[in-house]
Amino acid sequence: MEWNTFAVACFAVLGAGIGILTGLGPALGQGYAAGKGVEAVGRQPEAHGKIMTTMVIGQAIAETTGIYALVICFLLVGLARQLVG
Repeated sequence: MEWNTFAVACFAVLGAGIGILTGLGPALGQGYAAGKGVEAVGRQPEAHGKIMTTMVIGQAIAETTGIYALVICFLLVGLARQLVG
């Protein structure tokens, strides 16, 4: 295996590892949103349905960044495996 090919494979795996850390952002944001949603329901129990619907939609939108990062990480690992052979 050529040195350039090995370096590209190493950086692809390194990038995938760093990319997995992007899951921290959506996780922290979703935890914060869930906490605030529970606080809001505690203050206004009659608005439970509307608060929870809005919270779940917001969390789904926030989760898409984590899912995109996971897909890109899988592609990078696949590239590295293909290069190393």
